Amino acid sequence: MKKYLLLTAAALLSTTLFAYSDADMDGVEDSVDKCPNTPLTDLVDINGCTKKTIKTSNTTKSHYDVIIGANYAGSNYSSLNRTDTYSASLQADYYYGNFSLQAITSYYKTDGENYSENGLNDSFVGAAYNIKPTNDFVIRIGAGAILPTYDTTLNNNETDYTGSVNLSYTVGKVNLFGGYIYTMINDTDTVDNNVSYKYHDTNAYSAGLGYYFTNKLYMSAAYNQSNSIYKSIDGASVEDIKTASLYGYYAIDKSHFLIFSYANGLSDSASDHAASVKLGFYF
Repeated sequence: MKKYLLLTAAALLSTTLFAYSDADMDGVEDSVDKCPNTPLTDLVDINGCTKKTIKTSNTTKSHYDVIIGANYAGSNYSSLNRTDTYSASLQADYYYGNFSLQAITSYYKTDGENYSENGLNDSFVGAAYNIKPTNDFVIRIGAGAILPTYDTTLNNNETDYTGSVNLSYTVGKVNLFGGYIYTMINDTDTVDNNVSYKYHDTNAYSAGLGYYFTNKLYMSAAYNQSNSIYKSIDGASVEDIKTASLYGYYAIDKSHFLIFSYANGLSDSASDHAASVKLGFYF
């Protein structure tokens, strides 16, 4: 179930990769940046225009961020009845020009009726590259691996692989985005407690609309749909996972930012409710 939830989270993640856009990395968001191509060595004013140039031998446009989060998901699966899952997540990103690397892991605790477990979720590592046909249009191509750090009896202890394409188009303060993720599931069919589980590759889609309220606050809403990794459970087909999500990004200052999100399940296979609050450190 945890891998199933992680793939849902990956689909949601694809809708938020473009939440904050600062192409020249001067701390001024692109939609309000009046000087969009200032060198990394320049100090800028509130409009993103050069105030002073600092001489330095290091002009590489690279930076890091670390994001810690608290997450909750409430579900009412027929096989488990009501369950509540709490998790603490850790994410690290590295950006070098249009190229980026990402790693995510989390520790969870699930409680339900006659059911309780805790431990590491599956972890994710990936890379992506941004292609910018224009300043307003971004195509993000990514690939990654889902590492089997979640201990399970359902025989899904193999590394799975993902490929993704995300599109983002900004007009003024309005941001339109959409994404697709293909996941190659390498787990083999199994039987657990006399219940048969069959696996297959999955496709996930998302589309949404965002708005930059200020140069610090961005919010978006999206629709997300994904196959379950289970082709069937004990011979019964499993419906697609469908959610509606809200996302927010707030830049506290140039070194810290806050991310908050909420998702509502639109299908029985999805979590009824999922929410998270994350604090990011930019350096």
